[in-house]
Amino acid sequence: MGLHITEEAANWLKDEMGLDNGDYVQFFLKIYGGIATKHPNYFLGVSVGLDGEMGMSQEVEGITFYFNEKDDWFLEEYDMKVKMGEQEVEYEFNERG
Repeated sequence: MGLHITEEAANWLKDEMGLDNGDYVQFFLKIYGGIATKHPNYFLGVSVGLDGEMGMSQEVEGITFYFNEKDDWFLEEYDMKVKMGEQEVEYEFNERG
């Protein structure tokens, strides 16, 4: 799977972040603060725009969600799914076996 964003989550993010069709949303790794992942030393950050060489990506509802090449290693170890929870998006990480 690698990177999977559901249509419902993409639409929620479009509304919350004021995104337009053709925009890019980058997921990036950081050491302090952000969205907790299953990797014990990294958190996830989110920004709008195209930064660096695009690695793994998925286009959903007109938005391209991606990791750049320097953070792409994360998706070799973990699958990431962005889906709707009860009121906001949830991030699910599963170790690849």
